[in-house]
Amino acid sequence: MLENEISYKIRGAIFNVYNTMGPGLLESVYESALHYQLKKDGLNVMKQIEIPVHYDDTYLDITFRLDLVVEDKVIIELKSVEEIKPIHFKQVNTYLKLTNKKLGILVNFNCNNILENIHRVVNKI
Repeated sequence: MLENEISYKIRGAIFNVYNTMGPGLLESVYESALHYQLKKDGLNVMKQIEIPVHYDDTYLDITFRLDLVVEDKVIIELKSVEEIKPIHFKQVNTYLKLTNKKLGILVNFNCNNILENIHRVVNKI
């Protein structure tokens, strides 16, 4: 399955979660619900994936965590904030570069219109 096909299914799952749960909950609630919905939809999805940090030819004693990874191709970064800021896009772009993935989905569930709060972030590898 290609990234665009995966992205389409992710958007459907996001709509299902948002329409069921509504806005205003903690990010962790949306993460668990979206993880469940994506699995229910037949996708291979992992949550809270630890990624080692490589710097100057060595691995540091720290990792960062990806919220969700779908089909080992698409990173989903979840937010439940008042508004998405430019730093959130930069965060997803950095995650894509560090993992050599092409597509990230940034979504903010704390909103009145979920359609306006799902963003594609592309790594120009």
